[in-house]
Amino acid sequence: MNTNLLLPPVVKNLLIINGLFFLAKFSFPEDELGRNALDATLGMYYVGSPLFRPWQVISHLFMHGDVGHLFTNMFGLFMFGGPVERLLGSKRFLVYYLACGLGAAALHTGVNAYEVRRDEAVLASYGVDVREVRDAVAAPTLAEADQALNNVLATHGAPQQAVVQVFRDHLGTIIGASGAVFGILLAFGMLFPEQEIFLLLLPIPIKAKYFVVIYGLVELFMGLKQSPGDNVAHFAHLGGMIFGFLLLRHWRRHRLI
Repeated sequence: MNTNLLLPPVVKNLLIINGLFFLAKFSFPEDELGRNALDATLGMYYVGSPLFRPWQVISHLFMHGDVGHLFTNMFGLFMFGGPVERLLGSKRFLVYYLACGLGAAALHTGVNAYEVRRDEAVLASYGVDVREVRDAVAAPTLAEADQALNNVLATHGAPQQAVVQVFRDHLGTIIGASGAVFGILLAFGMLFPEQEIFLLLLPIPIKAKYFVVIYGLVELFMGLKQSPGDNVAHFAHLGGMIFGFLLLRHWRRHRLI
């Protein structure tokens, strides 16, 4: 039997774990905001949100929004993770995967912090204490949250759009293994730069090193563009690639790979 056809242990177990977490979601009800209760608990909130918990830094990596989200990430892990794990070794591959996931969360959080501070500054210009909005985020029921927000609007006269935006800033979550998977994609491009990749939308082969560069530039463009309705964490994807690049360079410099 050709052992190269078998999935290495870390990739195989990551696929299983992500699948189990996704199936577990169906055992949990939706909350008042229409979110799955497990997503709302294990997804990662902005670090300044009253709903942020330390475990979310790791747990969000194993949560996915829908079948398409799960399939895209797991397909990328399945396609590119095997060769990378065989070259790095299972222990180093797991370290790399988690480091890319944490790096993705770090860059996303940094960009998120800038956006939240910007939005909170708008409220502050109307004399609003942002703690009032944060208290609304932490309210146990939607009715109490609505009441708290209405009190802010009635007391300070701040624009409703600005108040709602800060509320959403603190209520939004990031979920998914995308940052870690983008790190794996970056590793494949660096470790197997001449390997040709065939894409369904592009009927000609493209070398891995060029594919990674193009994909990274697209994510940067989409992240800076900030199109309305785009709920993809593009900077998290870039964070996974950046941290992956730095870690691989460090290992190469010390001749660990």
